[in-house]
Amino acid sequence: MKAYSLDFRKRIVGTYLTEPISQRKLARRFWVSLSFVEKLLKQLRETGEIAPKPHGGGHPPKLNAQQLDLVTALVAADNDATLEELCEQFQRQTRISLSRSTLGRLLQKLHLTRKKKRSTPANRRHRVFSKPGLTIGRP
Repeated sequence: MKAYSLDFRKRIVGTYLTEPISQRKLARRFWVSLSFVEKLLKQLRETGEIAPKPHGGGHPPKLNAQQLDLVTALVAADNDATLEELCEQFQRQTRISLSRSTLGRLLQKLHLTRKKKRSTPANRRHRVFSKPGLTIGRP
């Protein structure tokens, strides 16, 4: 979710400081949560700032660039392998265990598709079955 703008935050704080209004009513008036108003006012008291805090960054990636190249090579070598098979191959070579879902997200991030071979050949044309007085299919 995107942080509220600085202008919007200033309007909330300005209203709180100029009008005798509770935090709950302030939250309802500006259509924000009570916890947001509480945190905003606490941040103002403690730091004197109301600007949004920077993003925390999230979890660091599990694999480095060399290991990502290995995943790309494994998919290129055996494009018909399942996610489980690719996880096993990767673990054998690096001793790092990946779950199926982690590997699936990684393949999406790398824009790698794993097209499967068809178990039966595709029909190239439609067959026409006809019987006196009855035709099925395309002529």
